[in-house]
Amino acid sequence: MSEKKKDLPYLLFLLVMPALGYLYTLLNTDAREAVILSTTLDEWIPFVPAFIVPYILWYAFILGYLFYFWFKDVHTFLKTLGIIVIGELICFVIYFYFQTTVPRPELAGNGLFVDLVRMIYSHDQPYNAFPSIHVLTTFAIILGNFNIRDKHLFHSVFVPIMGSLIILSTLFVKQHFVLDMVSSIFLTVFIYGMMFELYGVSAKKSKQAYLEE
Repeated sequence: MSEKKKDLPYLLFLLVMPALGYLYTLLNTDAREAVILSTTLDEWIPFVPAFIVPYILWYAFILGYLFYFWFKDVHTFLKTLGIIVIGELICFVIYFYFQTTVPRPELAGNGLFVDLVRMIYSHDQPYNAFPSIHVLTTFAIILGNFNIRDKHLFHSVFVPIMGSLIILSTLFVKQHFVLDMVSSIFLTVFIYGMMFELYGVSAKKSKQAYLEE
């Protein structure tokens, strides 16, 4: 762990997360005309309160694996965080000019899962849906995890499974539509290609030039 002390300052970049959360809150209103992007497929997807568990675990999943990436590979940590920051800023611009909303089901009865859904609904207004930040950040972690070498088998299996459950949960707790999910995946893949593939090529060239000197 002592060799990681030199990398501790990089953790300060995580302070951008509260700032992004504040911007999200400012835009999460119905001040602009909101559009409903529901499709026939969305109508077929049932409301399943139990999916609120992976939906809530998203918070620990994102932060926990950003710390894990920092511990295993600072470059992957920085690039994954960069994908999240750039992706969210793009989402904020879309929210400002093209606000969408997701009608929520009536919550009947009580129970742990229903109460958790009720809590999320009360703290998060039904706007800022297209693209989904839940999906964008989760998919960024899934892609970033592919770049971590010598990781335990647990992380190779857990990340895609848990990530998929989190992404699906946005649909089953009626926080997002299918188009929200698909647009986030495309946006994440695009930024990932820019951050990892193009950056990777330039990094290799820089390393080769350094070795030739």
